[in-house]
Amino acid sequence: MKSVRKRVLCILLSVMILVIMLAGCGGTKSNDAGKGNTTDNTSTTTKESAPPVELRVEVFDRGNPGQTPVDNNYWTKWIQDNFGTPNNITMKFIAVPRSQEVDKLNIMMAANEAPDIVFTYNANVVYNYVKQGGLADLTNLIDEHGSNIKKLLGDEVLEYGRFNGRIYAIPAKRTMVGNTCSYIRKDWLDKLNMPLPTTTEEFYNTMKIFKEKNPGNVNGVIPWGLTGRIDWSAKGFLDSFTQNITEEEFATLPVWLRPGYKEGLKFLNRMYHEGLVSPEFAIDKDEKKLNSDASLGKVGFISKNLDFPLRNNPGINDALKKNVPGGVFVPVDTFTDYQGKYSKEVYAPNGIYNLIPKSSKRVVEAVKYLDWLARYDVIYYLQNGDEGVHHKVVDEIPQAIPFQGEKQLNSVQNIDYTLLINGMELGDKEKNAKAWTKSYAGYEDLAKIAYGISLKDGYTPFRFDRPIEADAKYNKLLEDKSVEMWVRLVTASPSEYDKLYDRLVDEYMKSGGQQVMDEKKAAYKAMKGN
Repeated sequence: MKSVRKRVLCILLSVMILVIMLAGCGGTKSNDAGKGNTTDNTSTTTKESAPPVELRVEVFDRGNPGQTPVDNNYWTKWIQDNFGTPNNITMKFIAVPRSQEVDKLNIMMAANEAPDIVFTYNANVVYNYVKQGGLADLTNLIDEHGSNIKKLLGDEVLEYGRFNGRIYAIPAKRTMVGNTCSYIRKDWLDKLNMPLPTTTEEFYNTMKIFKEKNPGNVNGVIPWGLTGRIDWSAKGFLDSFTQNITEEEFATLPVWLRPGYKEGLKFLNRMYHEGLVSPEFAIDKDEKKLNSDASLGKVGFISKNLDFPLRNNPGINDALKKNVPGGVFVPVDTFTDYQGKYSKEVYAPNGIYNLIPKSSKRVVEAVKYLDWLARYDVIYYLQNGDEGVHHKVVDEIPQAIPFQGEKQLNSVQNIDYTLLINGMELGDKEKNAKAWTKSYAGYEDLAKIAYGISLKDGYTPFRFDRPIEADAKYNKLLEDKSVEMWVRLVTASPSEYDKLYDRLVDEYMKSGGQQVMDEKKAAYKAMKGN
């Protein structure tokens, strides 16, 4: 009996030991998890105690009057404190003059000395880097570290960074896609008891009356203010002459070969010889002459940037008010095509291209930084600053307060630090548009009308899903040649126009235009599965 009890006790003791051991194992598992956390913390502590890594980020130096140093100011320090230090990263901003950005970028990339994050608005520059294999492939890294990027941009915008099926650029989101708008002197129309012109024909007749009647009573009246960049200052007008065009033609033909373009430029040539456009447009490459003439009240019509006369700089409407009592440029939609539509180019949904060079040793940190910049709270603060200091909130819209000092914004909405956003981002399209119009103090109503016009019958440029190598190779040459062609053709003797047009276009095509067109046609057919 004792023996039995002894065996039972032994069994119970064994079971208890086993339970204790299992409990111990369970406890060890729990402790291991704790140690895992501790290890993570220790790892973090180790990272923090280790020398920080350096992340180099390009920043535009726009040379704005009164700006603080773009590479060392309140905002760069705020970024360091809120992203850099918590991640054991030293942020270093590399200033690049805005006017020289492509040239500087090419030099840095060629020498493998580019910052870890660079950017450009020029798609052809991006194509060229992709072709040369100079950019880091970000496809998998965005999946791993870019949840905020994907949420902010969505597939539509992020797709603009995809080439040959892989993501090599992280585009910014453009919150306002309106691009161009025309403006006319409302006080001149009122003096002549004329309505706003609503067709291309009415526009032409209005310009003739402006020339004949000179309602501003100025010396050297200029009905239509043009600049040397005809492709910009007369784009809407020339677009209105384009005849029925297929998507393939739109995607692949240079403007010189698009149906109707030759006739449109010929009509502009006629207007030049009738004295209806700026006589010295050809030498006004920096727009200073147009700005001056418009501010002094000599110009009756302008077709350019969406907000051109409303801006503080060059401040055309403000200056016009001072020089001509009652003088004002108002938005007008007047260029109609063969379908009666007001076709005009709008921006693609992407803005600037953010790039990470393949030579960078901080690709992961760069993606993490861009993902941090994609957070709404970060965007809001960088764009608006402190309430009561940099802005006030009216009807849920932050409105800028003029501010100078250490914490002043270096550019409008600190655009050079909010790399994932072009334009005010308030998380809602209607709020974004409302904020944009309210940024033009005194011209809010005109801005609202202008933005509506800029979107009406708008079209976006065609996007190829692969680099067009010939375009990257010949783009600068063909662009310079086009500027020369516009000037020569607009000013040519009417009797010589047709022959000159054909000869110059032939030279253009032999200078690389044919190669670009052929490659675009091949790429288009490949995209469409033909």
